[in-house]
Amino acid sequence: MSYENLAGRTAVVTGAASGIGEAVAVLLAAQGARVALLARRRERLDGIVEKIRANGGQALAVVADVTDGGSVDAAVERIHAAYGTVDLVVNSAGVMLPNPVDDGRADEWQRMLDTNVSGVLRVIRAFTGDLVGAAADGRTADLVNISSIGAHITFPNYAVYGATKAAVTYLSQSLRGEFGPRDVRVTNIEPGLTETELAQHIDSDSLQEQVAGMAEALGSLSAEEVADVVAYVSSRPRHVNLRQIMVLPTRQA
Repeated sequence: MSYENLAGRTAVVTGAASGIGEAVAVLLAAQGARVALLARRRERLDGIVEKIRANGGQALAVVADVTDGGSVDAAVERIHAAYGTVDLVVNSAGVMLPNPVDDGRADEWQRMLDTNVSGVLRVIRAFTGDLVGAAADGRTADLVNISSIGAHITFPNYAVYGATKAAVTYLSQSLRGEFGPRDVRVTNIEPGLTETELAQHIDSDSLQEQVAGMAEALGSLSAEEVADVVAYVSSRPRHVNLRQIMVLPTRQA
């Protein structure tokens, strides 16, 4: 599929070492965008960048941790030196660690908050000037946040993860009031069951089996199918903002 308005764009994708982030980076590059892939795992990033370049795309591997402000700042400097200002930011980095709240796993709560909420905020702060400047120059400027159906639907043992994603959804809605008047689009995408590495972080056999059972019963989206949604919203005419999209397997209620 071909998308207009992506060729020549300069994009940053977080969480780009796997899953939705990787699929988004590969698709944007295939459509002619210059893509900075931001994640922690250098070997994974290098392999993906090599694949993109082999297919004629432009890509830059940027090792960074969104939970570390200094790391994000250093990433911005590297991206600006290589590609200049950015006009498309996709916040895809995330972690899902489900457990009962009464287990009291404060370390896991903090990790999800630092990555899923504070990490998103750090990246937004880092590139707000770029996005606003691009829009002021008459270019298309997009901020795309990957939230989750868990922002709305409760799942047993996913209270803290769902709360972090609800924060992303609310943040996206609120930012439209700040960025929209300056012609920067904000889109919040909420996938349902999706084949990513998130489930591999679960340390409970019973909860892993629960996820596997849901996927078997309901089906799941591929990361590439969610990436297709990101590319679609980012390629609309610049006066059109698809602000909120919930994308689910057909059988998932």
